[in-house]
Amino acid sequence: MSFIYRRLAASKSPEMMNLILFCLLCGLYGVSGKDKEQKGKFSVPLLDVKSRQLVLEANQTLLLNCRGRWELSWAFPAGLDRDQVEVDESRCGRTSQQYCSRLRVVDSQAQHTGLFRCRYRHRTQKQTSIYVYVTDSQQPFVEHTGMSPGVLYMKVKEPLVIPCRVTNPNITTTLIKFPSWSLSPDQRNIMWNSKQGFTIRTPTFYYIGLFLCQTFIHGVKHESRIYFVHRPVSNITEVYLNSSGPVQALKGERLVLNCTATAELNTRVNITWEYPGKSHNAGSTSKRLLRHPMHMLFYSVLTIPKLQRSDRGLYTCRVTSGEQSKQQQVTVTVYDRPFIRLKPRNGSVMVAQAGQKSYRISPKLRAFPAPEVIWFKDGMVAAEQCSRYHMDGTSLVIRDVAEEDAGKYTVLVRIKEHGLYQNLTTALVVNVSPQIGEKAVSLQDPGSVPRGSRKALLCTSHGVPPPHIQWLWHPCPSKGLPAAPRA
Repeated sequence: MSFIYRRLAASKSPEMMNLILFCLLCGLYGVSGKDKEQKGKFSVPLLDVKSRQLVLEANQTLLLNCRGRWELSWAFPAGLDRDQVEVDESRCGRTSQQYCSRLRVVDSQAQHTGLFRCRYRHRTQKQTSIYVYVTDSQQPFVEHTGMSPGVLYMKVKEPLVIPCRVTNPNITTTLIKFPSWSLSPDQRNIMWNSKQGFTIRTPTFYYIGLFLCQTFIHGVKHESRIYFVHRPVSNITEVYLNSSGPVQALKGERLVLNCTATAELNTRVNITWEYPGKSHNAGSTSKRLLRHPMHMLFYSVLTIPKLQRSDRGLYTCRVTSGEQSKQQQVTVTVYDRPFIRLKPRNGSVMVAQAGQKSYRISPKLRAFPAPEVIWFKDGMVAAEQCSRYHMDGTSLVIRDVAEEDAGKYTVLVRIKEHGLYQNLTTALVVNVSPQIGEKAVSLQDPGSVPRGSRKALLCTSHGVPPPHIQWLWHPCPSKGLPAAPRA
């Protein structure tokens, strides 16, 4: 095109320039016209029927023709088997650039009632549809009473549809709740549509149970299939494990973890485990369900017969119900052999103060399995010596510390079943504040002493460590003023 334009432009002829402009406009019109055609007439396939619905009699032949720009496919009601449908495809249009497809159903039946859709094979969102009724006075409901009951799930804040569709658009129906409650459309909360059935806009607990639809044709009662409306609940109240803290075990021992979930009535949950040995099926699980008057109990037990070092790590129990999920975790530690590790926490000598409300003697202790711990004071069982001594875990607590609590304290740690023993001795020093014995006795007037004579004054004191005594002289005051003490 650019080559021709340069050759014609070189001629500088007005007639030639006009010809060039005409050709360019024609080309642009052709491109825009082609784009318009792609976006216009066949943006979706076209059916050969103008109405949105079609009514046939039972045993009649259904024939639908569809045309489009690309290859076509059909979607039809679930009650129509694929081998009952004949589809013929061909190229069509003046230049055979379009695709045509013909759908044919011989001997249409009531259960064939529903939506027929023609769509592009590789662009299924581009489609057109028609609703076909196949009327049958002996079978007014598409899903008839001979079918097995259907389960419908009521969801919070969502309409409930009871899909008792009919084969004739002019049929009127009534909704029946077992055993004998009759509900008619009120166009406010209960809506009727022959293509969908009954729609309950704001369903309540009243609509849980068994329902069916009913109609009369020539005085004969006909009923739809039975529908069971169930309100699934997914409120998980609590999830907990049988171990509230980290789990410790020996290599070769059996590990059993029990995960318990409580939930509202009618709730169904799924319990899964995540743990280090899951990839090679190291453990097995068992489940159990218990129903209580006010809630449901779900149990899942994870068992590992013989623990290995590779089984140590984080164990997670995850409980899900609908979109809700809760979980609990526990850390499992696996030891190769039993052990005792015992060390002093604050050196071999400890210091307390007499009168202190309590004092705790607590060494650094790690042991597995859980050991037996016994405390001794000066070679005798501490708890048997004084009621102020008591154990808190592995620590010894002394209440209302007194001077006589000083001494040597020994802790004995033992694991009898494995023959392990270890002890540790520490000394406790109890400091006592200095006290003057004479101060506790009421002061008495020593009386007059002759000038130049001797007078002995006694000061008795006690304390830990031993106190230092210093004498001070208070001369008699003069003129009623206190005198300063002299050493």
